[in-house]
Amino acid sequence: MLPLHIPITSFPSTLAKLYSLPSMPLHRRKTPSSSSTHPSNSIKSSNSFRFSCTHFLKLKPQKGNSTINCSSSSNSPVTDTRELPEIGTLLRRFWKVAKPYWSSEDKVQARLQLASVFALTLATTGISVAFSYLGRDFYNALANKDQDQFTKQLLYYLGAFAGGIPVFVLRDFAKETLSLRWRSWMTTYYMKRYLQNQSFYKIQSQSTIDNPDQRIVDDLSTFTGTALGFSLTLFNAAIDLISFSNILFGIYPPLFIVLLVYSIGGTAISIFLGKGLVTLNFLQEKKEADFRYGLVRVRENAESIAFYSGEEKELQMLVQRFSSAFQNLTRLLISSRNLEFFTNGYRYLIQILPVAVIAPMYFSGKIEFGVINQSVSAFNHILGDVSLIIYQFQAISAFSAVIDRLGEFDDLLDNNSSENLTDSSSNVYVVYENVTTPTNPTLDSNGSLTEGSSKKLVDLEHLTLVTPEKSTILMDLTLSIYEKDNLLINGPSGSGKTSLLRAMAGLWTSGSGKITFYVKESDDDLQPISTEENDEESKPFKNRSSRGIFFLPQKPYMVLGSLRQQLLYPMWAENPSLDLADQTGCPPFLLSPEGSAGSLTRSPKPTTEDLIKVLEDVRLGYLFPRFGLDSTYEWSSILSLGEQQRLAFARLLLAKPYLILLDESTSALDEDNEDHLYRLIEAADVTYVSIGHRRSLINYHTKVLNIMKMDPQSTESNWTVKPINQEAKSSLSEIGL
Repeated sequence: MLPLHIPITSFPSTLAKLYSLPSMPLHRRKTPSSSSTHPSNSIKSSNSFRFSCTHFLKLKPQKGNSTINCSSSSNSPVTDTRELPEIGTLLRRFWKVAKPYWSSEDKVQARLQLASVFALTLATTGISVAFSYLGRDFYNALANKDQDQFTKQLLYYLGAFAGGIPVFVLRDFAKETLSLRWRSWMTTYYMKRYLQNQSFYKIQSQSTIDNPDQRIVDDLSTFTGTALGFSLTLFNAAIDLISFSNILFGIYPPLFIVLLVYSIGGTAISIFLGKGLVTLNFLQEKKEADFRYGLVRVRENAESIAFYSGEEKELQMLVQRFSSAFQNLTRLLISSRNLEFFTNGYRYLIQILPVAVIAPMYFSGKIEFGVINQSVSAFNHILGDVSLIIYQFQAISAFSAVIDRLGEFDDLLDNNSSENLTDSSSNVYVVYENVTTPTNPTLDSNGSLTEGSSKKLVDLEHLTLVTPEKSTILMDLTLSIYEKDNLLINGPSGSGKTSLLRAMAGLWTSGSGKITFYVKESDDDLQPISTEENDEESKPFKNRSSRGIFFLPQKPYMVLGSLRQQLLYPMWAENPSLDLADQTGCPPFLLSPEGSAGSLTRSPKPTTEDLIKVLEDVRLGYLFPRFGLDSTYEWSSILSLGEQQRLAFARLLLAKPYLILLDESTSALDEDNEDHLYRLIEAADVTYVSIGHRRSLINYHTKVLNIMKMDPQSTESNWTVKPINQEAKSSLSEIGL
């Protein structure tokens, strides 16, 4: 905002400065701002890079240090201190995050748009220089009371406005368009890497970093807009510095020297006063995200919280998170206040400094009145160029926090297979081996079937699973599973049953051993595919479901979408056509991202009739007339857990896998529905491995793997495998199954 009083001599300078600098995009937060009034020559600084923290309602802070053990993606404590990254680290991370787009498949379009933005920025600098000379002649005519010359210069001014304003508008539009395109590409790029190689699961389960969702949504948006704005500002400052230094030095060299001393001293003081802002901005991003995630958790678990009557406890935890954000923001505001005391005085002093230095020349008759205006304009331009750190210190500190968070996230995604996420000295490897002919097994000691027509589906070789704390939960399991060799896994809670299924799904890699799935791929995929590190043959989105292996957890995942999308998940998805780009303006990488869900399977997509039939098969036929197939609802709230489990069976019946891994997937069903679903998958000619505690499950399996709790002092195996027959059923009754 302009100050209440502006000397008339600064009007052309103010107008020129208003249009001389690329304006920054609006960000989701505003920096604890400087005072509401600024001198005219500070418009350049005060209108750009204004982002930071949300203003909070006044809340009484809690006593003591509010360290909260909560995070949206981890259980790691939220501390109120963070080591300030070195400048070299920030620059490395900035380049690492910024570089990929400019060498991507969209590089031609990106570079052309960037060149046009820089060309328009260069044109705006030329217009600012022209305004400097127009202002000089305009005020000379006014001081000389030359009405004809004044009218002529006024017309020149109006013509300059008409020709210059479109250039500034087009520059800002081109910049914002490029920023949006850059952000769009980076969002798809990071989402792909986040979902690739199960990085999202490793980050969540191992509490590696906080709030990856915020880094993808908010930090990427801030990064692209601010990085582009800073680049244009630096470019504009360099051109400004060259152009106006010639003008100022030509008018009065001592004024140029005063400017350099003033700007260098001010920069040093600003850095000293604002050195803590980077850390505080980083923590504010984290604490706000934690508070927002707490509210999301209340929404997602509304029914459970209501059953527990946990409203008071939830309120306490939410207020605690909010209070932590409030306290950090208070510290941020105090730091910003101290910096603003100096920067506001710095800005106001330059209103009179150049005039005071050059006034003796005017009084002695060596220069005209209009030259004073020109010198003030040039002084303000140059001072703004060399004082960017002072004017933008709060923005730079907030941007540094964004770079730090994105760089940390980027480094983690690059190293998701390294020792940062897994212990490279001991790993469980999952290998998918293509087979073209069935394997004819013979009777072995673990109770596998001996039919000559059966083929081997899975091999578990010397599998040992350990916890992150290095406690062994499963010792040296060797087991083969053949076609129709349905396996029931049982044992006491905490014995490692689910951990075994996680290892088979590639989610548990702590331990040792090898798990081999024998799959039949299409002709263009005839090579082994492994989860071993540095396996160049591995395809990031070639998942278990597309290979005919289906996993059903106890609580099924309900996607955000229609009933049709629930049934088709995760095998089929509808991708927009590339032709849509002509209608919507969306770039191709947004309409058909590489590795999208539509490429997960080559099997025909089920028809509407198929979907209705499978709902009838799992006894959910009443959902179709009630909801239809294409209406979107919050299915995890509408459907009971038992209905969700039956819907999960409908998914696998449509997917037609050859092997299913069931983790208590019928626990919420009565025995009649459980029997019905197992008969369905038996009729579908599917082999399955189940975890369960019900005695009725014995009827659907051919052998049982019993896992006992591991004795820490023992080195012997804690598992047994037996075929299921009448004798086995009697022994299973003795252990409570």
